[in-house]
Amino acid sequence: MKNKNILTRQLGLFDSAMMMMGIVIGSGIFLTTGIMAQAIPSASLILLAWLVGGLLILAGALTYAELGVSLPEAGGQYVYLREAYGHLYGFLFGWKMFLVNMTGSIAALGVGFAEYFGKFFPFLSTKEVVFSTQISLFKNSYSYSLSRGQIVAVAVIVLLSAVNYVGVGFGKNIQNVLTVIKIGTILAFIIFGFIFVKRTSVDFSINPGGWSFAPLITGFGLSLVAVFWAFDGWNNINYVAGEIKDPKRNLKYALILGTAGITILYVFTNVIYILVLPIEKMSGVAAVAEQASSFLFGTTAAGLISAMILISILGALNGAIFVGPRVYYAMARDGLFFKKVGMVHPRFKTPGFAIFLQAIWASILALTGTFEQLFTFAMFAGILFWALAAASIFTLRKKYPDLPRPYKAWGYPVVPWIFIIALSGILLNTLIRRPFESLAGVVLMVIGIPVYYIWKNRGE
Repeated sequence: MKNKNILTRQLGLFDSAMMMMGIVIGSGIFLTTGIMAQAIPSASLILLAWLVGGLLILAGALTYAELGVSLPEAGGQYVYLREAYGHLYGFLFGWKMFLVNMTGSIAALGVGFAEYFGKFFPFLSTKEVVFSTQISLFKNSYSYSLSRGQIVAVAVIVLLSAVNYVGVGFGKNIQNVLTVIKIGTILAFIIFGFIFVKRTSVDFSINPGGWSFAPLITGFGLSLVAVFWAFDGWNNINYVAGEIKDPKRNLKYALILGTAGITILYVFTNVIYILVLPIEKMSGVAAVAEQASSFLFGTTAAGLISAMILISILGALNGAIFVGPRVYYAMARDGLFFKKVGMVHPRFKTPGFAIFLQAIWASILALTGTFEQLFTFAMFAGILFWALAAASIFTLRKKYPDLPRPYKAWGYPVVPWIFIIALSGILLNTLIRRPFESLAGVVLMVIGIPVYYIWKNRGE
C-alpha cells in the first residue's frame, strides 16, 4: 500500500532552476555593493570579490550536488548531517532553521517587501506606526511599536503560505513567473546599462587609495561575507530533493547551472555600477542600484528599480516559504518534531501543517521585529553548518561506499576542501570581529541539545 505521507515528485529541471535562482536573487545584488565599496574602495577588488564569492559558492554547489543525488530526500542538508554524523547534528540544523534562519529570513523578506511596497503606497509603509507602548520586564523597560508595514509583511507571508499550502503546482508556477521576470529585468539593466553608459574612465588599479596590506585584506574578507549574504539560499533547492523529478539529473543541473548563472548576472550588474558611479559616490550607499539607474536613465528609473526589487523580494520570499517546511517535515518523520508536521495533505500533497507552523512563527518574528537580532546571532551557526554539510561528503564516502552516486563532485577532494577552508576563514573572521554574535549563535545550538533529547525520549 502506498504511503500517503510521502511527498510526490512534481518539480522538473526548469522548476528547480527557477526555484534555486529565485530564492537567491533577492535584494542583495541591489544593496550590497555600496557597503562593499566602504570596506574596499577599489573597483577591481569589488569585482574580484563577486567573482571569487561566486566561484566559492560554485564549489559548494558541486559538493552539494553529489550529496543531493546520492540522498535525494526531503530535508536536504538535514539528511546529509543526520546520515554523516547522527540525528543530533541533523536536529540542531533543523532547530536553527525553524527557530531563526528560515523563519527569520521569511520575516526579513516580508518586512523588506513592505519597505518597497510603502514607496508606492506610503500609507502602508513601515514608518506608519499604528500602535506603540512601553513594556516592563525584569525591571527593564522596552519600547514596542507596530507599523502598517509590519501588517503588510504578515499579510504577504500568510498569502504566499496559503498559496503553497494548496499545492506544489501553485507555488512553483508563481516562482517560475517571478524568477523569469526578475532575471529578465536584471538582463535588461545590464544590456541597456552598456548601451547608455557614458563614463569611461575607471581606475581599475588594485589599491587606488594606497591602503596598507592588512586593512585591504580584512576589507576584502568583509566584502566576501557581503557577497555570501547575496548568495544566501543557494543550497535551499536541496531541501525539496524529495519532490524533484529525476533528481539524479535535475538537482545537479539546477545547482550548478543556477549558481553559474547567478554569478554571471551579479558580476555584470556590478560592472554597470562601477562604470556608472565613482567608488567614492557609491561608498556606504545602500540604494546603489537606484542611484546607478537614476544616473543612466533619469530620476523616473528609481521607481522602476523599486518595482524590480519588490518583485525580486517577492520571488525570494515565495521560494523560502516553499522549501523551508520540507526540513521540518523530514525532522518530524524521524520523530524529532511534532508528528503532525510530518504529514502530507491528502488532497494538496504538500506538508500543510509544516507550512502553517512556519507561517505562524515567521509572522510573530515580523510583528515583534526581533528577527534581525536573531538572524545575526544565527549567522555564525549557519556558516558552520554549511561547512559541516560540505565535509559530510568525505564521511559519507567512507561510511556508505556502496551508496549509488550517479554524480561525483567534480574536482574531489580539492573542490570541497576549497569551499570548507574558505568557510573556515569566514568563521574565524566573524569570531574575531563579532565575538558576541558568534558566541550567541553557539549558545543557540547548545540550547537545542536538551530539546533534542526531549523529542528523542518522547519518540521512544
